[in-house]
Amino acid sequence: MLVCASSSSCSPSHQPWSSSIPTLHLLPKCTTSQHVKQLHARITTTGLIKNTSFTTKLVLTFISSPHAPLVEFARYMFFKHHATQDQHGDDPFLWNAVIRSYSHGGCDPRGALVVLCFMHDNGVNLDKYSFSLALKACSQVGLLKECGCVELARQVFDRMSERDAVSYNSMIDGYVKCGVVEKARELFDGMLLDERNLITWNSMIGGKGVISCNSMMAGYVQNGYCIEALKLFHDMRRATNMLPDDTTLLIVLTAIAQLGQVEFGIAIHRYVIDNGHSLIGKLGVALIDMYSKCGSIEEAISVFENIERKCVDHWNALIGGFAIHGMGEMAFEFFMEMERLSITPDSITFIGLLSALQHYGCIVDMFSRAGKVEQAKQFIEMMPIEPNDVIWKTLISACQNHQNFSIGEPVAKQLVQLSSCTPSYVLLSNIYASLGMWENVKRVRTEMKEKNLIKVPGCSWIELEGCVHQFSVHDRTHHQVSEIYSLLRSM
Repeated sequence: MLVCASSSSCSPSHQPWSSSIPTLHLLPKCTTSQHVKQLHARITTTGLIKNTSFTTKLVLTFISSPHAPLVEFARYMFFKHHATQDQHGDDPFLWNAVIRSYSHGGCDPRGALVVLCFMHDNGVNLDKYSFSLALKACSQVGLLKECGCVELARQVFDRMSERDAVSYNSMIDGYVKCGVVEKARELFDGMLLDERNLITWNSMIGGKGVISCNSMMAGYVQNGYCIEALKLFHDMRRATNMLPDDTTLLIVLTAIAQLGQVEFGIAIHRYVIDNGHSLIGKLGVALIDMYSKCGSIEEAISVFENIERKCVDHWNALIGGFAIHGMGEMAFEFFMEMERLSITPDSITFIGLLSALQHYGCIVDMFSRAGKVEQAKQFIEMMPIEPNDVIWKTLISACQNHQNFSIGEPVAKQLVQLSSCTPSYVLLSNIYASLGMWENVKRVRTEMKEKNLIKVPGCSWIELEGCVHQFSVHDRTHHQVSEIYSLLRSM
């Protein structure tokens, strides 16, 4: 028996019933209806049932139990000994625990609202949790969609003398889940500006249309939260009354391009075709860009070729894709094709070409590292567009390293005239220093001072085991500098 098992002694001379402590030890052992009956009999015969402190602990222990008989007994004890006859007090904590119990499986969540109404009618202060717990219990089984529960909660809400942000948020969220966005907006507009917090806005967004969804997704993508944007898109698809429009798909493709999830991109492409969306406008541009950034340049070309009326944006997207993949020649071929078709390029076109130019810089760097300075210079001169200063600096550095001053000096002088920046002067000064032409070095350094040009020391970072280490040129301040240089010398 439960009663005897809990007692250290059952002799007539030792009566444990006078204290609540042995009985409290019994509570965790109760799991069945039979246990509850024994416990009820015990606390009735001992008078503990009149001990408010004990019954409060009993209710709090049993009300969150996974065993239904215990929860039912806790509610019985609560309504019998705490919710009537002025025994409730003003503390809503115990009431909230009972309200929360209606969220458990197998319970009728309407009971949560009944307790909420009873709580209000008995003059107990509804705190910031009371409302949200009651509506949460109803939302878990879809009762909010019937709206009856929300209207019952609204009656309590309207009778409240003081309403905080949590009670407003709970009502707004309830109306939104009911689909009654107008009433949600009415409550939202009735809130003071300083009461509207993130939860309030999120609840209102829950009743969003396609335009609101698009705005939210665009905000996510612009701030780098692409995964959150795609989650919102999936939520949108699950809502039967909301179909994505061209703007939605454009934002989604942008997010996919940043994440590189080509499989999802293919699925969106299929959706676009199946639902008859036109690729003539920005949607076609986004598809080309998505495939390019996801590493599928062939698919990007295929999309481009299947667009009947191409605008400059389609050409720009593909030229930019060629630049990403290091296909400089293809980029310039398509640029020449644009001219042949009398399609006027814009600034984006030339940005794409300049990006392709970076890959020419890689080839110049390859020749330079191999010591083939003459071939590097010839390659630069054969480039279809004007090389930028990065390519010239690469050549000058190679000339200095390989003692080819016949090419390096005139190129460095030309670069100083084209770009009056610190690295250009430093390169020219280094060439003169390598030749021992110290007067020229002094002249270049003086000119740098007059123009207030200062060389920023080179700096590198490396992350190792979660710690970022920083190094400057000739840096010996690192706490492991001895080990670093020792390893360097051994290589």
